[in-house]
Amino acid sequence: MNQLRLRPGLPIFTLVKYLTYSLLLANIYFFMQEELGSLSHTFSGSLSFAEFVQVFAATIDTAAWVIVLLLFELETCVLEDEQLTTAVKRLLHGVRILCGAAVLWAFFGYCSELITIYDTVPLANWDACARVAEQWSVLQRLDEYLPLTEGNCEGLRPPLSQISGFSIVAEGTVLQTSRYLAWADVINSAAWILVVLVLEIEVRLQLKGRLTDSVVAGTRYVKYVLYGTLFTAAIYWGFKGKFLDFWDAALWLFAFIFIELNVFDWQQETSAA
Repeated sequence: MNQLRLRPGLPIFTLVKYLTYSLLLANIYFFMQEELGSLSHTFSGSLSFAEFVQVFAATIDTAAWVIVLLLFELETCVLEDEQLTTAVKRLLHGVRILCGAAVLWAFFGYCSELITIYDTVPLANWDACARVAEQWSVLQRLDEYLPLTEGNCEGLRPPLSQISGFSIVAEGTVLQTSRYLAWADVINSAAWILVVLVLEIEVRLQLKGRLTDSVVAGTRYVKYVLYGTLFTAAIYWGFKGKFLDFWDAALWLFAFIFIELNVFDWQQETSAA
């Protein structure tokens, strides 16, 4: 399992790996700042649990996945096989179950946001400039808003729609783009859940000595589809100017290369033994 640590050039490999993990930790802060900014335009007052999860879905999602990533790193690379006692395994799996629950909550948060962005009311003959004093917000892109002011009210192009339950107005093209971005969030979240389920199966089989070459070959094709989906989502965010989402997705894909290498070398070492 520790074959990677004995290879030439390992210090660079380790440096790049843990630098990637550190950048993912920093993304938790960046997502929280972005979502705090959108909160001022959406929910007001105290948040219910469902509203909290919807608003901070990306922050919760990223934080939970970082912990899951570090747990996989411990299990597949850092800890020796003899250190993975029954108590340690139960602890690692228990924490992973809690993180899995947080990831599922975040997934439902993305789904709630998708439903919200589709729940709109057409605003026919709506005089935007007459509503400036009513503290409306203008949707710029998913989770991005500007206050409705005298400087931007005349520039709004019909058809206009209101997001139901919120004082948020959106242009037709902006609304459609935001819906596509919301779909990307949902699909990306679902794909990552499936990736980790496959990895979890591999790790559990490896711990039981049952991760054979044929099993690895079988799961490889499933991963091709899932990682291809994740790569497509990252490219889409890049083209749409969602830099933080693109950057985060690229880092996660890069980080899971290390986990996949850990699992591969661990399995190879066990097979050789």
